[in-house]
Amino acid sequence: MEGATKIKDLNPSSRRVNVLGKVLSIGEKKAITTKFGEEKTVTEVIIADDTGKITLSLWGEQADKAKDGEVLYIDNGYVSLVRGHMRLNVGKYGALNTSSEDVGEINDSIDMSEKEHENQFRGYRRFGGEGGNNRRSGGFRGRDE
Repeated sequence: MEGATKIKDLNPSSRRVNVLGKVLSIGEKKAITTKFGEEKTVTEVIIADDTGKITLSLWGEQADKAKDGEVLYIDNGYVSLVRGHMRLNVGKYGALNTSSEDVGEINDSIDMSEKEHENQFRGYRRFGGEGGNNRRSGGFRGRDE
């Protein structure tokens, strides 16, 4: 698909990407509680193109569109980090569709979700933590001080 981002070019700050990938495997549906207290299901699907593979997180009914060996087109997707590992997401402003397009020879030797990345917000903790961005640690100074 024209304008599609290759899987090897995805990084932790990738936003508004269009990705074409063939489904290599579909994980079990897992029930999770979001940070907002909602119960949701997530299914991790491995997709690949000619440059590499990545884990695609499909939420709720999105997972029903993923069939083994089928080619998926993620329109307006984004990458998030789950415990430091990249996950491709569709998001509420994105779309997930099957595609008749060929992704070419699959390269499953490069796993973009395998490498651990530093979380860019790791040092920041709302209530103190290790970042030093609070008054007790002396790391934060307001205007009046």
